[in-house]
Amino acid sequence: MSATLEILPMSSWVDTGGKPLVIAGPCSAETEEQVWETATQIKALGYANVLRAGVWKPRTRPGSFEGMGEAALPWLAAVKKETGLPIAVEVATPQHVELALKYGIDILWIGARTTVNPFNVQDLADALQGVDVPVLIKNPVNPDLALWIGAFERINRAGIKKLGAIHRGFSNAQETKYRNSPMWNIAIELKTMFPELPMIGDPSHMAGKRAYLFEIAQRALDLNYDGLIIESHCNPDKAWSDAAQQLTPAALGEMLHELHVRKPEYGTDYINQLEQLRSKLDNLDRELLEILGTRMSLVEQLGEYKRDNNVAVLQMDRWRQLRKNRADLGKQMNLYPDFVEELFELIHMASIRKQTEVMNSTPAA
Repeated sequence: MSATLEILPMSSWVDTGGKPLVIAGPCSAETEEQVWETATQIKALGYANVLRAGVWKPRTRPGSFEGMGEAALPWLAAVKKETGLPIAVEVATPQHVELALKYGIDILWIGARTTVNPFNVQDLADALQGVDVPVLIKNPVNPDLALWIGAFERINRAGIKKLGAIHRGFSNAQETKYRNSPMWNIAIELKTMFPELPMIGDPSHMAGKRAYLFEIAQRALDLNYDGLIIESHCNPDKAWSDAAQQLTPAALGEMLHELHVRKPEYGTDYINQLEQLRSKLDNLDRELLEILGTRMSLVEQLGEYKRDNNVAVLQMDRWRQLRKNRADLGKQMNLYPDFVEELFELIHMASIRKQTEVMNSTPAA
């Protein structure tokens, strides 16, 4: 997938003092008092660079609190003046963009439910023409990297060069302990394609519960993310939306204090040792591919034998036996069970594909 983006460095639109960016604030701006109390407590911590607050809330089902709308924007403008913290809000329509800019909002973000729709993203891009404002784009609800990239391309082509990505996790049909599955590989792939694009982790929406916030935030920093966006509320248990994933400002401060930021630069000894280890990994990867190539050759022979004897490609008893056997072997080797399962699902699907091709080919004369 080939794409290019013209992006200004994060330092051009926010000063973090060389530390990871911290965007913090309530899921929703509920009342003027709640906004003031939360904002002043967050400011007092000394960690946050930007204050966030939801003004318009695209909820999954009607009847839930959908935000105070324009009424909340003067509260945020006043808090900005008092605390000096830049303000970030989510926008989902051109009208939202117009109102946010009218009240001096500093940073806009596009939510996951908007990113998923190219028509909506294009409407926002059109509304942002000629505007100089940072725009952060959350990953789409579903794990579709191309859709995420497309949103950046549309906003970038509108002239917005102050861009950042927010990784908030993805919907997953399978039950997991997290609200949204991180699927770190997708965010890593985006960062690999666009190294200059700031990557901001959203542990609140990935975790869904306070108990998991720290581990996700630390994982993001371990992966050299450029910052975190975390929901914090002066009284989270009474919050009008997403109460379970919000922290008090005091708890937020404790968590941020405990997080370990990895060094961005390393000495010569470290680099030499790293290169030695990477070289060993490269050799092992080469051996793995050679083994997979040999395995696929055997699969092809198996397909020919089945074809010549008019036997179906898929043998469910064999597949069930293989899955159990490989899972047991994986446990003996201290491999993650889900990794082994997914690996052999992929290998099995490739084997079926190869055998199907063989079955539908003409035998050599």
